[in-house]
Amino acid sequence: MGNSTALARRALGLPSTFPPAHVPAELAAQIIPFDSGFAFPHLLPDLTRFAVDALEAHRQETLQYGVGQGHPPLRTWIAGYMNGDGCSVSAANILIVNGAKGGLDLICRLLIDEGDAVVVAVPVYFTAIPLFRNFGVEFIQAEQDGEGIDVEALERQLQQRARQGLPQPKFIYDVADFHNPSGLTLSAARRTALVQLATRRGIYLVEDNPYRRVRFEGQSLPTLKSLDTDGSTVIHVGTFSKLIAPGLRLGWVAAEESLVARMIRLKSDGGCSPFLQRMVLGFCSSPDFQDHVHRVQSTYREHRDRMVTAIRRELPGVEIVIPQGGYYLWLTLPESVDSDVFARRAEDTAVHIIPGSKFFPNADPQTLARAKRHLRLSYSFATLEQIDEGLRRLAPIYRSLAAVCRHAAAGYRARACGRVRRIPQRQQELRREAAGR
Repeated sequence: MGNSTALARRALGLPSTFPPAHVPAELAAQIIPFDSGFAFPHLLPDLTRFAVDALEAHRQETLQYGVGQGHPPLRTWIAGYMNGDGCSVSAANILIVNGAKGGLDLICRLLIDEGDAVVVAVPVYFTAIPLFRNFGVEFIQAEQDGEGIDVEALERQLQQRARQGLPQPKFIYDVADFHNPSGLTLSAARRTALVQLATRRGIYLVEDNPYRRVRFEGQSLPTLKSLDTDGSTVIHVGTFSKLIAPGLRLGWVAAEESLVARMIRLKSDGGCSPFLQRMVLGFCSSPDFQDHVHRVQSTYREHRDRMVTAIRRELPGVEIVIPQGGYYLWLTLPESVDSDVFARRAEDTAVHIIPGSKFFPNADPQTLARAKRHLRLSYSFATLEQIDEGLRRLAPIYRSLAAVCRHAAAGYRARACGRVRRIPQRQQELRREAAGR
């Protein structure tokens, strides 16, 4: 129809062109995607026998409409999986969704009215920004340090809002394990403090937990959900995408029953695929699952270590947050090296990377200046050889940008030194003139 006045407000600001090629199947062979968390192809498990079983032994179930809340045996398995990790949930607390993003979308439908505020730990998972923004939210940026989200600073922010007469946020969103993109793991003390803060203030705490089992080293810490003693504060979002395969598009939300009951009615997809749910249940209930988890941990540890080594070799002077798990490295570039420029030039060499500006929702000048010093690189999809090659391609770009900065800084210092020298010289001339008079 071409009548933009008929569009909803949330759609008016969206591009009217198709998005660029992004997933590996769309990309040319020479492209090395360090940008997104695609699964390493050789880790995708063979699910053939579980698919055959789902279609042969359970055909009338798997090819029919499914239960809106999700396949009951799979929900029971997920509850046991979470309870083995310190939680206290039942199948009634579990809602099967189309991936973690489907879960986040449902949580926003449940909690957000246009104009509501949400807290995000910055830098924040960049796909969550447009997802939340589509609901018309105000972003409250909570800072992180080496222990994750700074809970005391967040408390002061919320107190300041209260003094200004502003409503408190509807929820706090965080990735506590191997945060995307920062790689940080929220410390044990901060986890307890964050749950206590949210409970005390009556704010929901949304725990996005895709990487928990993708741990390479270190001690596993309690989930936020396990610290929620009465189960009413934390809404936990889990997924099979990072541990099994992203193409399954299966995840779950764990919350108190009254919230789950409402989210079932807010779902518009007719329920997730019964076939996929039965197939995933078969795989997760088999010995193959634990063997697969070990392969995932071992492979991605090797990829992380290879990328860290390559960065230190090819990009000297770059600071790296080395995570204990997950898919990503968060880099801090030397001052004045612009990551937006870096990313554009990298694309010309067929390497895809994501600049830091994509991970900060509020675009004030101070935030943008800070964001431009950061990059996120994913080590999950590329082979070890591609990791080396990709960093080799990035090295000349980095050197050229760093050289421009060094030359600019040197020129500034030279100009400054020139001015310093001229001042005393002119003072001497004035003194001579005065003496002559």
